[in-house]
Amino acid sequence: MAARAEVIRMKRREFLALAGAAMSWPAGVRAQQPDRMRRIGMLMNVADDAEGQASVAAFKQAMEQLGWADGQNVRIDTRWGANDVDRDRRYATELAASSPDVIVAAGTLSVAALQRVTRTVPIVFNNVSDPVGAGFINSLARPGANITGFMLLEYSSSAKSLELLKDIAPSVTRAAVLRDPANPAGIAQFGAIQTAAQSLGVAVSPISVMDAGEIERAVTAFVNSGNGGLIVTPSGSVSNHRDLIVTLAARHKLPAIYAYRFNVADGGLMSYGPDLFDQYRGAAVYVDRILKGEKPGDLPVQAPTKFELVINLKTAKALGLTVPPSLLARADEVIE
Repeated sequence: MAARAEVIRMKRREFLALAGAAMSWPAGVRAQQPDRMRRIGMLMNVADDAEGQASVAAFKQAMEQLGWADGQNVRIDTRWGANDVDRDRRYATELAASSPDVIVAAGTLSVAALQRVTRTVPIVFNNVSDPVGAGFINSLARPGANITGFMLLEYSSSAKSLELLKDIAPSVTRAAVLRDPANPAGIAQFGAIQTAAQSLGVAVSPISVMDAGEIERAVTAFVNSGNGGLIVTPSGSVSNHRDLIVTLAARHKLPAIYAYRFNVADGGLMSYGPDLFDQYRGAAVYVDRILKGEKPGDLPVQAPTKFELVINLKTAKALGLTVPPSLLARADEVIE
């Protein structure tokens, strides 16, 4: 937990520095916004904890850079869905009824809940794996209707995860892919990993993450054959069971790669995935454009452009792994 807090503090310092730089610009450079108080709803797919608060802070500070200050010319109302379907539905109804100018939705469940209650309020999403497959938008280039935003991943990044796992643990010849079978992106992610596995000499098999008992039984059975590793793909179900997955990897001494840095801060071996805070900065840019009159359906959905590799050296040592210097040199962050 201390490591996770340190990661969050580092990110907060970064955003504070950015916000300070923005406020030092000449007044004429900063956007001049109308006097009317605008309203923004946020439906988060995480809990109201330090990590979630850091994500909201990233969005708010990016908004400040664009001339929108919470409590001055904009009011930001946040709800914490925490990947709970019933909670998401209740909060989506509350937010839509509050007459917001725009809603920021984090995660597939949040967008799905909002789409059920409004087809007119502009929605800017992030952390969504496959918005077309989920039926949220018509196409990435021309989303249409009232929704646009930022995709969580490109499927090629899933294949990259297997390559990195082999780099840090060359003995791995079998990889279990933990995924949500109900997530439309799960099939494409697994397909990309399968393609890479052929050239790397690794046999891959899926493990469903819908139920904690199922996860524990499947991982325990997988360990029995030896030379195994885990690839933990991003989804709401994975996030709900993240502590269990990290614990199982440590218990069975399985090298594992995750999509999020907070898994590594919690004791996971390594992660490779998009900078989640960067997605909130992007969401702020789109919210600003919508508040100034642009339509969400005309704003193209964007794929992530900034990926981060994070390695936990303490966990590597506990697994008996020596991290190659070339891999350490590529890491964006090393947790010791």
